[in-house]
Amino acid sequence: MPVAKNFFIKTFGCQMNVYDSDKMKDIFLANNIQPTEDSFNADYVVLNTCHIREKATEKTFSDLGRIHKKGKKDQKVIVAGCVAQAEGELIQQRAPYVDLVIGPQSIQSLDKFLKKEDLSKAAITEFDAIEKFDTLNLIKRNHNSKSAFVTIQEGCDKFCHFCVVPYTRGAEYSRSVYELVDEVKSLVDLGVVEFTLLGQNVNAYHGADATGQSHSLASLINTISEIGGVERITYSTSHPINMTDDLIELHGTNQKLMPYLHLPVQSGSDNVLKLMNRKHTRDYYFEIIEKVRKAKPDIALSSDFIIGFPGETDQDFEDTLDLIRRVKYMNSYSFKYSPRPGTPAANKELINDEILDERLERTQALLNEQQLEYNKQFIKKTVQVLIDGAGKHEGQVKGKSEFNQSVALQGEKQIIGQIVPVQIKEALTHSLLGERA
Repeated sequence: MPVAKNFFIKTFGCQMNVYDSDKMKDIFLANNIQPTEDSFNADYVVLNTCHIREKATEKTFSDLGRIHKKGKKDQKVIVAGCVAQAEGELIQQRAPYVDLVIGPQSIQSLDKFLKKEDLSKAAITEFDAIEKFDTLNLIKRNHNSKSAFVTIQEGCDKFCHFCVVPYTRGAEYSRSVYELVDEVKSLVDLGVVEFTLLGQNVNAYHGADATGQSHSLASLINTISEIGGVERITYSTSHPINMTDDLIELHGTNQKLMPYLHLPVQSGSDNVLKLMNRKHTRDYYFEIIEKVRKAKPDIALSSDFIIGFPGETDQDFEDTLDLIRRVKYMNSYSFKYSPRPGTPAANKELINDEILDERLERTQALLNEQQLEYNKQFIKKTVQVLIDGAGKHEGQVKGKSEFNQSVALQGEKQIIGQIVPVQIKEALTHSLLGERA
């Protein structure tokens, strides 16, 4: 009998890359190729790359060099994701041993590659989201977790001056309501109860139903929430200008939509927001936050902040800290500005590293302080936790509250996959400790 082949996938970056990696895993399994944790002895190695941060390309080449040096003979090497999209020709020049280069909208080409259909060495980086999902919808899903990502929208038309997404993922494209309903139902059949709806600009969703009528994200969430077996719904990542009234109101009326919203603002300065081409002001952002909290007073909010965007003054930075203090986030992510080749801000004069480091340190200290204060309010309260795995310590399990907090408690592994009430006993900056209520 022939020896069974195996594959290894290393995923970098965002949740949408995780989704794409899951789809590539499904393609491998459909071709009777099994997963392995041993990258050097795998028959197929996939690097699903991210191009958001600086040095992502060099990180890819570093990993490729290590795989080429230590990998088994006849190993097939595949580079997928946004570095593949942006730097496909460079990958072929510097790493000619790479067997397949596929952008995020071309991962369906992996199936042809595995079936030994004729594919040239040229990088496959077309922006054909329709073909991507039409093909992937035919591949059997495999999933062993109670939570799943479902990409509902790809690409972005906003063209923020720091962002590569319009150049690596293409224009906005929304999947149809009926294909998304089918995907969710198939995942429910596999035991999934929690769904995170994904998009680079997810609240710009405008997918069609079977009659061709366009539906908003709010409408889609209502439709998915009516599917038997669906217990929890979240969505990410949103843009403030697409937070429509119907979506905001849904947070107060749909019990399956979790009380959590990730709404990136990037800066609290009108000057910097304009330089970034964000298309809104800080006051507009405050108005959206006020509406959301009116609809759902206990909602947990998180955001993203880019620190040190070219042109950011000391006062601009103080405006960002002021916004953070006024909104009071449950957690947020902050990063030093990283110029991305091909974006409008790529060649702007950078801020001194020492200033950047100091600003980032102050931002993260404030965000951590807020996160701890937010978590402390849950002491002696009960939250509903979806148990998703074993904890760090013996006899411990962990999971996620409805407010997207990490929660650990003593418990048997048999409750993994269940939603259980947990009374919180201790609050840490990044997690909660509790016991079964």
